[in-house]
Amino acid sequence: MLCLKWGRRAQRPHPGEPPLAGSFTHTSVLLLRSPRTMKLYQKLRTAVPRLVLSQEDEEEEEEEEEDAETPTPTGHSRLAPWWVGSGLLLSAVLLSAVTVWVLRQVSGGWHGPAPPSQCHQVPESHRFDCYPERHVVVTRELCEGRGCCFIETPPAAGGTRGVPWCFYPPDFPSYALQSLNQTALGMAGLLVRREKAYYPRDIGVLRLDVELETDTRLHVKITDVANPRYEVPLDVPRAKKRAENPIYSLDFSKDPFGLLLRRRDTGTVLLNTTVAPLIFADQFLQISTALPSRFLYGLGEHRSTLLHSLDWSTLTLWARDVSPTESFNLYGAHPFYLLLEEGGDAHGVFLLNSNAMEVALQPAPALTWRTIGGVLDFYIFLGPDPNAVIQQYQEVIGFPAMPPLWALGFHLCRWGYGSSNETWQTVRAMRNFQIPQDAQWNDIDYMDGYRDFTFDAQKFASLPSLVEDLHKHRQHYVMILDPGISSTSPQGSYWPFDEGLRRGLFINTTQGQPLIGQVWPGYTAFADFSNVDTRQWWLENLQRFHAHVPYDGVWIDMNEPSNFMDGSEEGCPPGELDSPPYTPAVLGDSLSAKTLCASAKQSASVHYNLHNLYGLMEAEATASALIQIRGKRPFVISRSTFPSQGRYSGHWLGDNRSQWKDMYYSIPGMLSFSLFGIPLVGADICGFSGSTSEELCTRWMQLGAFYPFSRNHNSQNEKAQDPTAFSPAARTAMKDVLLTRYSLLPFLYTLFHRAHVHGDTVARPLFFEFPQDTATYGLDRQFLWGRSLLVTPVLEPGVDSVMGYFPRGVWYDFYTGSSVNSSGEMLKLSAPLEHLNLHLHEGSILPTQKPGPTSKASRGNPLRLIVALSPGATAWGDLFWDDGESLDTFERGSYSYLVFNTTENVFTSSVLHTSTEATSTTIDTLSIYGVREPPHKVLLNGQEKPFSYLDNQVLTVSGLGMGLGQAFSLQWL
Repeated sequence: MLCLKWGRRAQRPHPGEPPLAGSFTHTSVLLLRSPRTMKLYQKLRTAVPRLVLSQEDEEEEEEEEEDAETPTPTGHSRLAPWWVGSGLLLSAVLLSAVTVWVLRQVSGGWHGPAPPSQCHQVPESHRFDCYPERHVVVTRELCEGRGCCFIETPPAAGGTRGVPWCFYPPDFPSYALQSLNQTALGMAGLLVRREKAYYPRDIGVLRLDVELETDTRLHVKITDVANPRYEVPLDVPRAKKRAENPIYSLDFSKDPFGLLLRRRDTGTVLLNTTVAPLIFADQFLQISTALPSRFLYGLGEHRSTLLHSLDWSTLTLWARDVSPTESFNLYGAHPFYLLLEEGGDAHGVFLLNSNAMEVALQPAPALTWRTIGGVLDFYIFLGPDPNAVIQQYQEVIGFPAMPPLWALGFHLCRWGYGSSNETWQTVRAMRNFQIPQDAQWNDIDYMDGYRDFTFDAQKFASLPSLVEDLHKHRQHYVMILDPGISSTSPQGSYWPFDEGLRRGLFINTTQGQPLIGQVWPGYTAFADFSNVDTRQWWLENLQRFHAHVPYDGVWIDMNEPSNFMDGSEEGCPPGELDSPPYTPAVLGDSLSAKTLCASAKQSASVHYNLHNLYGLMEAEATASALIQIRGKRPFVISRSTFPSQGRYSGHWLGDNRSQWKDMYYSIPGMLSFSLFGIPLVGADICGFSGSTSEELCTRWMQLGAFYPFSRNHNSQNEKAQDPTAFSPAARTAMKDVLLTRYSLLPFLYTLFHRAHVHGDTVARPLFFEFPQDTATYGLDRQFLWGRSLLVTPVLEPGVDSVMGYFPRGVWYDFYTGSSVNSSGEMLKLSAPLEHLNLHLHEGSILPTQKPGPTSKASRGNPLRLIVALSPGATAWGDLFWDDGESLDTFERGSYSYLVFNTTENVFTSSVLHTSTEATSTTIDTLSIYGVREPPHKVLLNGQEKPFSYLDNQVLTVSGLGMGLGQAFSLQWL
C-alpha cells in the first residue's frame, strides 16, 4: 500500500542547492504536504501506479508531527495585479522610486527595514523572480504587495538584469495536488489553488495528466479542468499503452505541488519544479525547475553562442522580423532545450505552446518558463545520449522531409540584379568559370510593384526564357513570395487579392474586415493559412504563375508575419489581447511591434495564439502546393519557423551582415536548427547587408560550402559577391571548395536520408559524438557532418592558421589521408586563404563522387569510397541512392541502400536494397587511410588488382568498376 510519506521539514539547503518544498524519499510516486498545512501522514485517495517507481520495495514509515507551522507571509491577502490602477498610481510608484533614490544618495545607502530571515536564507542564485515585468521600477511596496521578498543587490554589469530584487519566499502559496488516480497510460490528478495569484483570472482548479508514453519519453500536461483552452494544432503521436520499462522515475510533492523527475540508473534529478510556485492564470502561466547542470542548448530563435549562459539571461520566443542581433527575439519560436548532464547523459524538454513566451535562465542552475496563453504541455526525452534525445523529439514533432538532391547543391541569389538579363549574365559567368551551381534565385525585384505572383514585364521580360535555359543545363529556379497581398490595385486587376477577398481568406480585424498593414507593395492584407480554404487559393495562385514561369522551388519570406506598421493601419483596439496583463520581453515591448494585432481574427483562433505558427502554416501550404504542381519533392525555404517545420521546409538564418562575427554566429545558428529538427539550414554566405571583402567572402564561401543549405545572397546597392566577382585567386579558392562539397554530395544526401528516416542530425556539434568529453560542450567554431567529418573554418581576418579541437582518437586529413593521434587537444592547423581544414574521424567510410557542374551532372560520375581505419583497423559507412527527386522513394522501395564494413584487412560492400537507379553508377576507387604496413597484393573478389601505397599509410585501389547493385569485397595482404 502506498502512503504519503513525510518527515520533518528538510534543513535549509547548503548554498548552491535549491530549497525544496518538502522531503522526498525513494518511493516511486510520493505525495508530500508542506508542514504549514499538514502534520500527519495521509493515504492517497486512490492507488497510485507502481510503474513509475523504482523497483525497490516500499516501506511504511512512522507518523511524525511538525514542531510548528510556518506562518503565511504577511500582506498576501492584499494581493493585486501590478497593472491594476490608474495613471496616478503608476506616477506615484515612479515618484516613490525617485524619492527612495534621492534619500539613498543623501543618507549614503539607506536600505529600509531588514527583510524577514527566511528571505536572507535563499541564496542569490536560487532567487526566482516574483516581479519579472520590464520597465517597472520594482519597489519594496510593489514587491511585498505580492507577498514576496525584497532584497537589493548590486546591478549586473552592462545594464543587464541580474539577481532579482523581488523574489519568492520559500513558503509562497502555490497549487496543491488534491488527488491522483491511475490511468491506462499513467496518472491523472487535480491541482487546487486556495489563495488567489497576483495575475487576473487565475484558474483555481487544474487537471494534471502524466503519461508514460515510451521508456524514454514522458508527457506531462497541465490544463484548466473546467474550460477548454487553446492548444497548438500539432499532429503528435498518441501512446496506446503505458511504458513497461521506463528509464525514469517520478515523484510528486503534494503541497505545494511539484514533481521530481529522475534518471533511474544515475539518480540524477532532471526536473524539480518545487523550487518556485506554479502560476496558471488566463494570460500568465509560469513554472520553474532546477537543472542538473549548466550545459543548456536550444530555445530558439536567437543569436547567441551554442551553449547558453545561465547568468540571469532571458530568451524570448515571439516571431519577429529583425536583423539577427544578440538578445533579440528573432524569426522563429522553438520552445525546446537539450541539456547535458554531468557524466555525458542528455535529456530534452519540449513545451508544446505557441503563445508569446520567455524562458528565464539563472545560475542555480534553474529555468523558468513563462507564457501568456494556452496550456502547459511538456514532453521530456530521456535520451540518454544527445543524438537519441533529438531523435525522440522528432518522433513527436515529425521527421524532416527528404529534400531533392539539387537542394543540396550551391544556390546563388541577390536582391538587386535589376533584370532577368543581369541575372542570366551571372549564371553564364558561373558556367564559363565552371563553378558548380544548382539553383539561381531572384529576390522581390523580379515582381511587378513587389506584388506576389507577378513579374516585371519590362525588366524581367526574359524571365521565362531564363528558367527554360536553367532547366536545359540541369539547373533550377527559385522565386521569393511574401504573405502580404497588395490591397491597393484597382478592383478586378489583381486576382490574388480580389479572389482572396471574395472567399474571405485574409486575416481580419476584430470588426470582421481584412486587417490592412504595410509591406513591400504598400498596403497589404495577410493570407490566413490557418484556413484550409486559403491553401486551395494559394495553390491556385502558384499554379497560375507556374504556367508562365515554371519555377522549381519557393522561398517564403516576411512570414513572422512582418509588417512595416505596428498592428495595422488603424493601430490595434484596446483590450487584453493586444495589451495583456503581462508582456514577455519582446523587441518593441508590444506584441504588435512590426507585426499584426494580437487580437486579429484567424479561422483557427486569434492571432494572439497563432502568431508563432504563421510561418509553419505557410510552409505546409506551400510544400503541398508544390507537390501538386510539380509532382516531385518540394523545395521550400522559410524565414519563420516552429517545431515540425522540418517536415515542410528548410530555413535560412535571416538578414545577416557582411561581418566576421556574423560568419561565426552562423555556426551556432545552424547547429541549433539541427537540434530543432530542421536540418536543411544555412546563412547568407558572405553576408546579406553591407559590402563584403574578398578575404571575408573567401573564408565564408569555405564555411558556407558546408552549410547543409548553401546559398550566397546579398542586398541591393552593394557590390556583387558571387564567386565570379572576385580575383582569380579568390575565385579559384571558392570554386575548389564548392567542388569539394559536390564530391561529398553522396555522403550529404545519405545523411539527409538518415535524418528523414531516423531523425539523425546532419550538421551536429562535437559533443553529440563525444558527450563524455567536457571540452566539447562549448565548442561552436567547429562542427561535424554526421559522426565523422570535422569542419574547422577560419573565422578571423588576416591569419593563415586556425586552432581546432580534436577529441581523443585518430583523425585523418580529408584531402591527403595523413593522420594525427589526438589525446583530446587543441591543435594549430595551417590555413592559407585557399584552404579549408577537413578531417575524418577513425572508423568511418565516406562515399564521394567525382564532382560535376551540377548535382545532376555529378550523379553519372563514378564513386570513390574513403575508408578511415580505426586503430583496430575497422570502419563503417553507408550510402543511400535514388533518383534524387521523386516522392517517397524510400517508402515505395525505389532506392538502393549499401552498407560498407572494414575489418581484418577486408573491405565489404553489402547491398541491403537495390533499384534500377543503381545500375548506371559504379564504385571506381577505394582509398584506405591508416593502412600501417605496405600490402603485398590486393584482391577484388579474389582477383588480384593493382594498387598504390603512400608513405602516409594511404592505400588506393582504382579501376574497380563495381556497380552499386553489386556486392563485393576487397582484401589487402
